[in-house]
Amino acid sequence: MYKALIIDDERLARGVIRALLQASPGVTVVGEAANGSEAVIQILQHRPELVFLDIQMPELDGFEVLQQVWPHHQPAVVFTTAYDQYALRAFEANAMDYLLKPFNAVRFHQALERVRERLGQRHQPQLEALVRQQEQRAPYLRRILVKETGRMYLVSTADIIYLDAQGNYITLHTSRGERHIIYDSLAHLETRLDPADFVRIHRSYIVNLDFVQAVETHFNGEYLVQLRGGPQLKWTRSYRDNLRAFQARQA
Repeated sequence: MYKALIIDDERLARGVIRALLQASPGVTVVGEAANGSEAVIQILQHRPELVFLDIQMPELDGFEVLQQVWPHHQPAVVFTTAYDQYALRAFEANAMDYLLKPFNAVRFHQALERVRERLGQRHQPQLEALVRQQEQRAPYLRRILVKETGRMYLVSTADIIYLDAQGNYITLHTSRGERHIIYDSLAHLETRLDPADFVRIHRSYIVNLDFVQAVETHFNGEYLVQLRGGPQLKWTRSYRDNLRAFQARQA
């Protein structure tokens, strides 16, 4: 039987989560809190295995609550919020899941099952290490947030073979044979990717140099790029100067 704590400054939101948990075997609600200060007290008092944690709250936000309690107790955390701009930070804090309000019962129980699995493995993240990781975080993306049909998850940039843009929609093609679509401009995303690994070869393509198998001369100063596990793409004259990054890899 896992003990759960509900932390949200909205009474209605707490009621929704409470009702869903009461219908879930193996979980008992031991308390609720409506602000960050109450949340810290409740967590340290009840020491729950699982916390459903809102982010924007009076006194302390959800991330500050975790910083306060983590040296003393380390529960599994599912963030619940109406704002998607915190999703990347929540995943970087190694949250078990991120529920975007309003969520339905199916999505809630998906998160709960993920928590059960992780708790069964007795896997608990260490906040101190996570804080150090954030402080030492490289300026370039190592993971890209993907939002698809009510769920959010991270795709490692190391798994991306190439990126293909159509307007403001970018398809991530991965070494696992998966394709994920995100909403962004290729010009913006290019600035967030490490230029030692990712190179723009076309107005619509950025390739991961780790997956470049060969570059062959083509017509009119253009090249053909053969990607390992991917297609053959054209490297146009407009981005010919970017060949230096590929040549540096071969040196």
